[in-house]
Amino acid sequence: MDKIKIDRVVIVEGKYDQIKLSSLIDGVIIRTDGFRIYKDKEKAALIRTLGRQKGLLVLTDSDHAGFKLRGYIRSIAKDADIVQVYIPQIKGKEHRKEKPGKENLLGVEGIDAKTLYTLLKNAGVSAERKSGCEGQRITKLDFFSDGFSGGKYAAQKRQMLLAHLGLPAYLTSNALLEIINNIMTYEQYRAYCDQIKET
Repeated sequence: MDKIKIDRVVIVEGKYDQIKLSSLIDGVIIRTDGFRIYKDKEKAALIRTLGRQKGLLVLTDSDHAGFKLRGYIRSIAKDADIVQVYIPQIKGKEHRKEKPGKENLLGVEGIDAKTLYTLLKNAGVSAERKSGCEGQRITKLDFFSDGFSGGKYAAQKRQMLLAHLGLPAYLTSNALLEIINNIMTYEQYRAYCDQIKET
């Protein structure tokens, strides 16, 4: 696999995530060092500045802690163009650890390199492909019309879509919409909607 050149700054949680990603991408990677970022004003200022200048790609674990960190990054880098990339929620533990994490989910370091590579490629953030999936965008109105928001069974339908795409169950409808516009074409989305109508 050739390294993916990424112009925006990549934010990860820890040292082992950074090591894993540095074998897959050619770009700047900054660690939050878990929740230490909350007290590290210099690093927060650096992320804010680089986010404004280059944009950010946030790739944290798909557990509650990872989602809290994503929220914090959004709050300190309000003016930045931020792309969120989510790893699938896979049960297990990293090889270097004696016990699995609190939620028994693999983190970025534990996900296999091929899956990470594909997620990054599909996010449309490489220097060669910056605009995600070209063509018609999937909108909030599409989501509402197709029953993924605002309806009685919207949460259940979103969970089905998240499972179909291998995305974390915690995603909000807005976060899901942002992601699918980067990884699916409008036609692929329509085909999925047609498929679930038949079941």
